[in-house]
Amino acid sequence: MALPSLFDNLRLPVIGAPLFIISGPELVIAQCKAGIVGSFPALNARPQSQLDEWIHQITEELAAYNRDNPDQPSAPFAVNQIVHRSNNRLYEDMETCAKWKVPLMITSLGARVEINDAAHEWGGIVLHDVINDRYAHKAIEKGADGLIPVAAGAGGHAGTTSPFALMQEIRAWFDGPVALSGSIASGAAVLSAQSMGADLAYIGSAFISTKEARANDDYKQGIVDGKADDIVYSNLFTGVHGNYLKKSIVNAGLDPNNLPESDPSKMNFGSGGNTDAKAWKDIWGCGQGIGNIDEVLSAGDLVAKFKREYDKALERIKGLAG
Repeated sequence: MALPSLFDNLRLPVIGAPLFIISGPELVIAQCKAGIVGSFPALNARPQSQLDEWIHQITEELAAYNRDNPDQPSAPFAVNQIVHRSNNRLYEDMETCAKWKVPLMITSLGARVEINDAAHEWGGIVLHDVINDRYAHKAIEKGADGLIPVAAGAGGHAGTTSPFALMQEIRAWFDGPVALSGSIASGAAVLSAQSMGADLAYIGSAFISTKEARANDDYKQGIVDGKADDIVYSNLFTGVHGNYLKKSIVNAGLDPNNLPESDPSKMNFGSGGNTDAKAWKDIWGCGQGIGNIDEVLSAGDLVAKFKREYDKALERIKGLAG
């Protein structure tokens, strides 16, 4: 199945994943201008009224860019909605998205028919993130247009299934849009995601270290210095298992090698669970692919680096095939 025409302007088959606290209009606009989908969580806009301001800013700046660059227009942007029942802003945020007819919605932590139906009413496309094949079936049954398999090694809330296994199971029954997530932080990894059957790669952690990201300097440097061994998988901080940068756990006075288990029935996406540290603010979400990130770049320069790596990997594959 071909990707919807919404993705026609991509210069690299990538969605910049929504990063809690980190993604704002500056990063989204830079990603879209560079030719990949830029996204942000609706909950990053605080107070709620700021969401309208952010989408207005993104829409206006990208429209102006497109007028000035008709031969190389921007990619579309996306808004991420946490559809878990604990999000008491969800319906108000959806009304704002409807006002602006947001082209792409990314939904997380539960699939809900009424949210998908609402997006479809204004012509939006919905991609839902999942950590296994069972949840993938549920998402499509409830009206999502496509899937984001969050495989082992992805930053933040992530699953434990190999991307090879997860893509294999999903493609056995689903031929719609799929954006694969999990340790993707290079152009070669983007091509690898496509070779496994994904249409797009879903990249988050690499963009935390960009100049436009709303991360503090220590967080960005942690991404630059970090490797796969510096990532810790735990459910302590939100009640849901996720991957975090070891340095931030140490900074919070905790032993990353001896973290207790949290009660998953008491999910809290803003606190540190049984700690005084706050998830995302003090405990930094991060995926295992960051070994390829060795300096702080602008988002545009990072996408250009990925494109060079992608083209080089593609030439190598052509050479092997030839």
